[in-house]
Order: sequence, then structure tokens, then C-alpha cells
Amino acid sequence: MHMAKILIINPGSSSTKLALYNNDELINEITIRHKKEITNNDNVYMEKDFRLSLIEEYLKNNNIELKDIDIFVGRGGLLRPISSGTYLVNQKMVEELKLAKYGNHASNLGAILAYELANINGKPAYIVDPVVVDEMADIARVSGYKGLERISIFHALNQKAVGRLYAKDINKRYEDLNLIITHLGSGISIGMHKQGKVVDVNNALSGDGPFSSERSGTLPTFQLIDLCFNSGKTADEIKKMIVGNGGLVSYLNTNNGLEIRNRVDAGDKEASFYMEAMAYQIAKEIGALYFAYAGKVDAVILTGGLANYDTLVEMIKTYTSEIVNTVVYPGEDEMNALVNGVLRIINKEEELKYYD
Repeated sequence: MHMAKILIINPGSSSTKLALYNNDELINEITIRHKKEITNNDNVYMEKDFRLSLIEEYLKNNNIELKDIDIFVGRGGLLRPISSGTYLVNQKMVEELKLAKYGNHASNLGAILAYELANINGKPAYIVDPVVVDEMADIARVSGYKGLERISIFHALNQKAVGRLYAKDINKRYEDLNLIITHLGSGISIGMHKQGKVVDVNNALSGDGPFSSERSGTLPTFQLIDLCFNSGKTADEIKKMIVGNGGLVSYLNTNNGLEIRNRVDAGDKEASFYMEAMAYQIAKEIGALYFAYAGKVDAVILTGGLANYDTLVEMIKTYTSEIVNTVVYPGEDEMNALVNGVLRIINKEEELKYYD
């Protein structure tokens, strides 16, 4: 197999992660943190040139010529709902991301930067499993009020990667398994993977499901309505309360994850209670999917950054492990997930998809 030099570009709200691979072999990687250099723009496209300069500096510092890179891969951003897979970045995709047509998020820059760099020497650019992957069953979209549908926004890249990894570890095909995959991060998404498709999942960005370290998840409807109309706050202020200042932050007055963990592990009753409440809601969401699919579940998988926190993992397993096989794949290896998506195309294990 031809050795391809692959550059991975993963923009976050306060960092830019870059990695260079020869096929699946990692050559080097770096996380550039730049919170002070970037302000909260109404459109992250305003950050494009700054992020581009970081990539150029990375290449220069590592004596890498742009012309020697064969493939560019960006973290997928907020696009229209699409099926899972690896997509060729095209002009239509870039234009929609530039305009933030479907939402403004740092990940929108992934495809934009990959496309701009790739075009210099006529190379291809790709994205893999963006957060808008939508494979939901029709019945799962029903909200309870006509015209308001449940939507699919979740940690698709990591959930899909972990599902494939687990399948490989037990010598089975991901497409032959039924898995409930729980991503534990600043947002929490819990997806039902039925034979290779995520047929039901909570909206982890701004909707429903368990509360997390900084997101409120599902809230009591009438109380939320009263808050919106009687608090004197704007819509944007309410959204910031729910996403960013919700969850454990709202209860414990800190967004310092290490501080919260230390309080729990030191026996702080308040911190322990709300951590247990979060585990309870996670288990409840897992249970809802388990019974919605009649218990035909091969495994529950816990993944994401918080899956490294043994106390939380054990709290969740207290509810699940006696009922269903519960396994842990801690962390979120986005860079490997992105490169593996492209390698599946190179190795003809999947067909390349097009955004049209």
C-alpha cells in the first residue's frame, strides 16, 4: 500500500490540534492553546487566518513542505444532517461553514482550513463523522409536539470510532452489534448503535439527556418557560445558562473539573450528591435505550474524557453492570479517529461520500 502523508486539523474553541501521519503511523502531534489570542466571534470564520498561521508555523518548525502532504483531514463542523462516513470537502460545504449556515462552532474551521491548504497543490481534503451525523429512526424523532422534532447532534466521531474498536477487540463486525455508547465529556451523549447505525441519541449540544459538568440537559418544561419570560434575561443569556453554566457548574459554582473531583474524592457531601445525581441520570438514559430495544444490547460502552474518572464510572456501573455487559474505553482519540476514517477509504473498506 502506498504510504500517504496525512495532516489532521482539529480546531477547538481554545486550541488547535495538529497531527501528521504516514498512513496510520503517527509522526508527531501538537496541541496549540490560544485562549488569549481569540475572542468569541459571532462567526469563527473570522479566526481562519490566525489558525492558518499556526498550521504554517507548525509545518515550518517540523521541516515539513506543504507539497509533500498527500491528504488533509479536518474535524467536521455544523452542516446539514448527513449520514456517517468520510466526506470529500467541496466548495458547497466550505461556503456553508463560512456562513455558519447551520450554527457557529470552532469545528467549522476544520474543513475550511483543510480545503484551503489542500487546494494549493491540488490535493484532496476530507472530514469524518461530524457531530451532525443523523441516522435516527423516525420513531426516535417524535418529541411529543408536532413541528418540534428531536434532532441528532452528538459525539459521532468518538462514538463511531469506539464502536469499531470494541467490535475489533471481540473479533466481530461493528455492523453486527447492538451497542449503547455513552460519551462522557463536557457534554454527554448516549447513542443506540443498532447494527452500525445510531438510531437514537440525545441532542448533547443544546437539547436533552443527562446533565453534564456544564450543560443542563433536559429541564422541567414549565419552570423553564417561566425562567425565560420572568427572569429578564435575553435568549442568548438563557442559552448560556443551559450550555456552559448548567449542570455541575450551576450546583457547585465551579467549572474546574479537577476541583470537583477532588471534592468528591475527599468526601464533600454536596459534590458527591450531585455527581451521583449525574451518574443516576446517565444510567436512566442508558436504561431508556436498553428497554426501547427490548434488551437486545451486546454491551454498554463508557467513553470520553470523564471515563478516566473511576469514581464516576463505578457510580454508573452500579446501575448497569448486573444487567448488561459494561465496558470502558476512556478518553477521546479524535486524531486517530480522523485518520482511520480516511484510511478506510484508501483501503476500500468504505465508499467515499459527497456533500451535495
